[in-house]
Parts: sequence; C-alpha cells; structure tokens
Amino acid sequence: MTHAALRTFLEGRDIGQEVGRSRRVKNLIGDYGLVAIFVVCFVVLSATTSGFLTVDNLINVIEQSSIIGFLAIGLTFVMLTGGIDLSVGAVVGLAGVVSASFAQSAGAGGLLPLALGLTVGLLVGLVNSGLIIRGGVLPFLATLAVLTIARGLALIYSDGGPTTGLSNPFQVLGAGMIGPVPVLVVMFVAVVLVAEFVLRRTAFGRHVYAVGGNVESARTVGVSVNRVLLGVYLICGLLAGLAGVVLAARVNGADPMAGNGYELEAISAVVIGGTSFFGGSGSVRGTVLGVMLLGVVMNGLNLLDVTSYYQQVVQGLVLVLAVLLNRWKSG
Repeated sequence: MTHAALRTFLEGRDIGQEVGRSRRVKNLIGDYGLVAIFVVCFVVLSATTSGFLTVDNLINVIEQSSIIGFLAIGLTFVMLTGGIDLSVGAVVGLAGVVSASFAQSAGAGGLLPLALGLTVGLLVGLVNSGLIIRGGVLPFLATLAVLTIARGLALIYSDGGPTTGLSNPFQVLGAGMIGPVPVLVVMFVAVVLVAEFVLRRTAFGRHVYAVGGNVESARTVGVSVNRVLLGVYLICGLLAGLAGVVLAARVNGADPMAGNGYELEAISAVVIGGTSFFGGSGSVRGTVLGVMLLGVVMNGLNLLDVTSYYQQVVQGLVLVLAVLLNRWKSG
C-alpha cells in the first residue's frame, strides 16, 4: 500500500469512527433525553410547590393521567402501523353515556355497563378498520368522519344532556380502592403490562412493527396486513371505550361531550414518548413516560396557579421539544 493510499485509509477510518461516536451519542440522548426532562420537571416542581411531592398528589397525577393513558396506549398500536385514530375522544363520550345509562338504577352492577362501554369501543374500532381496509379511506379521513358520527350518536343517545345518579358498584371502577391503591391505577398498570407484553413478546406485536416499518416487505414475508390493521384499531377502540367507562365512573356521571380534545392530548403523549408518525418505531414504555410527563407538568402548573391559557402553551412547547429530540436522534 502506498503512502497516499494508507493516509486515505486512515482518514476514512477516523471519519467512520467519528460518525459511529456521533450516532452513539444521538442514540443515548434520544433514549434517555425524555427521562432527563421528566426528572428535571419532577425536581423543579418538588422544589417550587409544597403540595407536589406528597403521596396523595402523586396518586392523583396517575389517576388523572390514566384516562389519557388508556387512549395513548391504544394509539401507540395504531401509530406504530403508520396510522392514526382521531375518533378516540368521541368514543370516550359515547361509551360513557351508554355505560352510564345502564348504571343509573340503585341495584345496577358494574360489569354490564363496563361490558357495554367496551362493546361500543370495539364497534367503533371495527368501523374504523373497515373504512380503512375495505373502503381504502385514509386513516386520518376515516377516523375524522367517525369522530363526528360518534359525537352525534352520543348526543342523540343522551338527548344532549348529562347522565347522573350512577350506582355505587359502577363508581368503584373509577373511584374505588384496592387497599391503599385506587382501582383506576391498578387497571392502568394492568393495561400497560399487557400492552407491553403483546408488542414485545408476541407474533402480533412483531407484525405491528413490521407493517409500520414497510408494509410491502411485511406482505412479502407473509404478514397479514389487514389482520394487523383490524387488530390495532380494535385495540384502540377497546381502550377508548374503557377510558369512557372509567371517566364516567370517576366523576359519577357521563356527558356526551366528554373526551372532547382528548385525542390531541393522547397523540401528543404518544409522540412525546418517541413513537414515529410514520410507524415502525416506538414503545408502550415511551408512551407511558410521555403521558406521565404531561400529567406531572399540568399538575405542577395547577399547583402554581398558572392559568389554562399558559398551560396549553407549555404543553405545546413540551411536544415541540420532544419532536425535535426525536428528529435529531433520527437525523
């Protein structure tokens, strides 16, 4: 090897090593940057608000975040395939009024209203998947149309008014306790664990990532893309129905307009957690961290008596920061 060739080889190796180090740094910051932001917010709020770092308040944060958390986990499945579901907020209202209407009598239990609310969510998920798979409608347009339909059905079913006076067994779903732990928190943790297992340990989960990564390649290796899309939209609808039921149980009433705007909060949490809009990349753990980060920030701002107008600005800034972090990592 000549002297010039040797120098070229060494320069190329140095550039390759530099690129490798840069990639490792980006991966490290991308993987742990959100955790660092969460820790910083937690420490700052603990130091600036006297009521933040208490057991009651932290449990309250988890309870308040659980409703959005259910929606965000369902959306994680959908967005991992490169899709979107804008109807989840409307499903919260529809499932809430349907389930609450069967929980008004004094002797009503909690299982039938729960089952009906979940069924509503599944039916909406089935409609969404049908429009996308069989109708060839883009997910954005299909779920936007279903959002409007579901909101209208909720108003028709409830005659435009709230449903109140719910039975005690039903209220347990949203406000009950298992020892010192709220039932809602137990349900949320259970959903997180099951969702994490499905995505990481099952063939269906691997197929979800495959479809989001490259749908044509997934078809080539034998993945049933239609079945995967059906599955993720059913999961998303089911969890939206669950969110509607537990929200009605928690506040002891259902409003047909409940959940209005929840879809945007849930999508924000999923994106903050690192799931790509284009599919194929993301995790339940990241989504949960995104949900908790938004919950902690909003709770802290409430304790600091910051008006809701400024809270929306802060929520938007957190989303922008997370998107830039993820974009920088993938660049």
